Amino acid sequence: IEPYLKSIRDRTQATALAKCALCVAEGHKTHEELREFITNFDNTEQEQEETNDFVETDIRIIHAKRLLQPGLRWRLDSLNKALGSIRKGNFGFIVARPETGKTTFLASEVTHMARSVTAPILWFNNEEEHEAVIYRLYQAAYGVDLPTLISRLDHYAEAYASDFGKRILVVTETPTTRKLVERLCRENQPSLILFDQIDKIQGFADDRNDLELQAIYGWAREIAKQYAPVIGVCQAGSTAEGKRWLTMNDVNNSKTGKQGETDFIIGIGKVPDEGLETYRYFHLSKNKLQGDPDTKPADRHGRWEVRIRPDIARYEDIA
Repeated sequence: IEPYLKSIRDRTQATALAKCALCVAEGHKTHEELREFITNFDNTEQEQEETNDFVETDIRIIHAKRLLQPGLRWRLDSLNKALGSIRKGNFGFIVARPETGKTTFLASEVTHMARSVTAPILWFNNEEEHEAVIYRLYQAAYGVDLPTLISRLDHYAEAYASDFGKRILVVTETPTTRKLVERLCRENQPSLILFDQIDKIQGFADDRNDLELQAIYGWAREIAKQYAPVIGVCQAGSTAEGKRWLTMNDVNNSKTGKQGETDFIIGIGKVPDEGLETYRYFHLSKNKLQGDPDTKPADRHGRWEVRIRPDIARYEDIA
């Protein structure tokens, strides 16, 4: 609500300034009165700006804000233990090879997070068909396969409307542009922002592709600071093919720029070995989050196995 209140204040002050100037033009006030009004106006603006120039120094307030205030928790408890919940200002991304299960991961986690939010979650989809994402959301929300979902469409449609309402909004317009994201964030004040294929966001131009991508990721960080935590998805390069533990060097089209703008990076590895088709390998190659009271410091850059259930669009921890 703060930006809205600030806009009202700015318009009110601008109206007062215009009226004072008009009075001078019509001879009802002197030029000195206008000068005094402008001086007082500038001093007020300066005082308001100075109140936000410095970071809070009371560690108790910072601790309560960053750790004790609940963030968005993961469905996978292993991520809660290793990474902790995500809060406004946090920006990270998932990196994996094609056909690894990146969209399934988002559906699995976001349907869990959505149960604890009041403001909507915005899902910007640059990857697959929008309607296919909706199927995944239903499956992940209730842990059912596609035949079961289709056989009871009325039941699950009513349950989804009751449980989630409009709390998960999949954006229809593609390709995703910078202006579109900023407009929908202003209008909806989201609790979480998802970019499925963040590298495809348009509205950034540079002679070099790596600098353009760095600009996208830097902009996404500012969006996270202004509105809500941001989770992006990007492709891993050919070096990640058949690899369990992905590192920052496996991020496609970048060695430093994209990685440097983020708070966390979750690599999802996959191997072609027979019998391991449903196993995925998580590696926190970057983690700057402080976590929660139950987060384990020893797991901050951990590696562990999970299981993917594509039939019900979920990831599961391995006991």
